[in-house]
Amino acid sequence: MANEPERNSRDLRELRERAGNDRCADCGAAEPDWVSVTLGVFVCQGCSLIHRSIPSLSRVKSVPQDAFEEKEIEFITSVGNEAAKAKYELQVPPFYHRPSLTDCRILREQWIRAKYERQEFIHIERQEPYSAGYREGFLWKRGRDNGQFLSRKFILSEREGALKYFNKHDARDPKAVMRIETLNAAFQPAKIGNPCGLQITYLRDNSTRNIFVYHEDSKEMVDWFTAIRAARFHYQKVAFPGANDEDLVPRLTRNFMKEGYMEKTGPRHTEGFKKRWFTMDDRRLMYFKDPLDAYARGEVFIGSKENSYTVLSGLPPATQGQHWKFGITIETPDRKFLFACETEAEQKDWIAALQRVVNRPMMPQEYAVEAHFKHKP
Repeated sequence: MANEPERNSRDLRELRERAGNDRCADCGAAEPDWVSVTLGVFVCQGCSLIHRSIPSLSRVKSVPQDAFEEKEIEFITSVGNEAAKAKYELQVPPFYHRPSLTDCRILREQWIRAKYERQEFIHIERQEPYSAGYREGFLWKRGRDNGQFLSRKFILSEREGALKYFNKHDARDPKAVMRIETLNAAFQPAKIGNPCGLQITYLRDNSTRNIFVYHEDSKEMVDWFTAIRAARFHYQKVAFPGANDEDLVPRLTRNFMKEGYMEKTGPRHTEGFKKRWFTMDDRRLMYFKDPLDAYARGEVFIGSKENSYTVLSGLPPATQGQHWKFGITIETPDRKFLFACETEAEQKDWIAALQRVVNRPMMPQEYAVEAHFKHKP
């Protein structure tokens, strides 16, 4: 006959197989091996570490390894992931980013704190910092020329349709005006060298401009990110009045499809290959001398195969000058672009990312982008 700890452990494993409990309550990862005995939810190892870092909020145990008391089993049985979701995610705004396992830590941590600690989705007035349509504050911004981070005043105004920043705290005129229409924000902690590092991009004269910012307070930084998503959402609701929320949400912000170093040569294919940092942002393949440059040295539009865009493994036979041997050729209606990767794995990753874009038919608005696109040397 099984003793009580063994029976409790078996009961808990059976509980985990129930619908809703078989995925992490916070990020959706499959087969969560941890459970919060204070919140009654099953979570993955990554989210359990965040729960563990907030002991006043949650106490976690390992499903396969730890012993459970009878009252803990009863509490978990009475709650579970589905009931917790119904309570703590009651009023999540459509623009709020629900993190997955692959998102950076501060997005996942602030989602967990917003749900259980601040209960922002139960008490809707607590969403005001990012849902009011206006946000003002100071962020550390990287200088374009010297690379230093300096405090800059930022204002996001849905009414004006723009995010602005000012070089001086009392300045009347902004240093830059970023239209909400072309705004994007993506967390880049490793690239920026700060756990709260955010890369903001926008278009100016049809060219991509980057700015890099952070704030010491992770809640403050996630609130800025969410406010940008809210502004983008409300802009899109006006721009596409018939669209469903589910269609608009993927357009609010996006992570880059692929980033990394490749070598490139010029349009005549006789120049030496130079190492550059490449960023694949939807149909824009941009290259920079340094990953934290404000402007791209050049941008290549990647259309669809129906419009004579092709991605090939390797380089033309007569190609010379590359140090890296794993080549990629992109054929466009105008010319061929030649690149080289350091490893075969990188080559395959780049080809897969490019091929996904080429295989996707172009949307009507993308033809206008293609027509105005500037192929920089």
